[in-house]
Amino acid sequence: MALFARKDKTPLGIYIHVPFCRSKCQYCDFYSLTTKDDRLMDSFLDAVCAHIKEAGQLAPGYEVDTIYFGGGTPSYFGADGMSSILSAIRRNFDVATTAEITFEANPDSVTPKLLRRLRSEGFNRVSLGIQCDDDAILEKIGRPHNYEQAVAVVKYIRRAGFRNLSVDLMYGLPDQTLAGWQETLQNVLTLEPEHISCYGLKVEEGTPLHKYLAYNNLPDDDTQADMYLAAVEILRGKGMRQYEISNFSRRGMESRHNLKYWTGGEYLGFGPDASSDFAGKRFRMVRDLRRYVEGVLNHGSIVEELQEIPQRERAGEYIMTRLRTTVGINAEEYESRFLLPFQPLDAALERCRQSGYALKMEGGCWRLTPEGFLVSNSILTDLLLIQEKARPLAKKR
Repeated sequence: MALFARKDKTPLGIYIHVPFCRSKCQYCDFYSLTTKDDRLMDSFLDAVCAHIKEAGQLAPGYEVDTIYFGGGTPSYFGADGMSSILSAIRRNFDVATTAEITFEANPDSVTPKLLRRLRSEGFNRVSLGIQCDDDAILEKIGRPHNYEQAVAVVKYIRRAGFRNLSVDLMYGLPDQTLAGWQETLQNVLTLEPEHISCYGLKVEEGTPLHKYLAYNNLPDDDTQADMYLAAVEILRGKGMRQYEISNFSRRGMESRHNLKYWTGGEYLGFGPDASSDFAGKRFRMVRDLRRYVEGVLNHGSIVEELQEIPQRERAGEYIMTRLRTTVGINAEEYESRFLLPFQPLDAALERCRQSGYALKMEGGCWRLTPEGFLVSNSILTDLLLIQEKARPLAKKR
């Protein structure tokens, strides 16, 4: 039962960072712990629920329309813990009856019992980390499952009643070829997911993969680019619409939660290292589970970064995040929201259009092409430099 009546409320996303994994993947730099310590998990559960209760009092003017359990590996944490957290959210926030409620899962930690329980509790979307269909590559990057397990889990997901399945895939992996990546896409498409995310491998410092970088036989940059463009073409041919640099979906099945990050929506994060953008401020929880638990339960400090974002910086974020999507940026919206001239940006994007990197759509909207997405960092750097030099528009009387 919702705590507040719903009327003219601002949409809000909630993210729960579950920092537990069975094992650490070779490329992962997210905050997570490889433990099955029941006491630590119970302490995390108590702290998150207490944090949710405290935060709910600050959000009477909001309606939660997306909830996302990420990690880590939420499915490894278990159905009891996730169900308890979801119940706490419902007790303390106004949750829309149509809310998108997602949990991330790895094939090795999913059972039919877990899926039936979560579906009965109201979860309605699964994000399954398959990554690849080649067992030798999966082993090399430290994934604790094989492809046969992933195929079986998809069947369990459907039998449990989930009608919104997202699959995570990676390209640019050790020993992966362009032909192998194309085969992966074709095989995964036979599983008929509603959504596919395709992430290029980025080797982060401090990860095991970075330590042995010279020995991992990674595809070069040109091959990675070919892999990306192959994904765009193959998925488009199978009715998967690209709506963001790395994300493709059937029509109407976009990730509503992740769209908040790319279109400037508000969200609250709970758990260690979880980020928030709420009431004009951006903040992040401490990247340490024990400090987070102690801070919440003993009313200490749990925020590691807190900043109020100036309007011009918000304008820069609008450019960076919206140009990740196929919605793109809109001249009229940009000028009315940020009181900055769009014309200098328009001129720069016109040059990108001539190079095949951008498209101008109706209503003064610009978006990047798939080729433009490949060089988006360079394009965005140029646009932000132009924006920094722009003088504000005069306010209309």
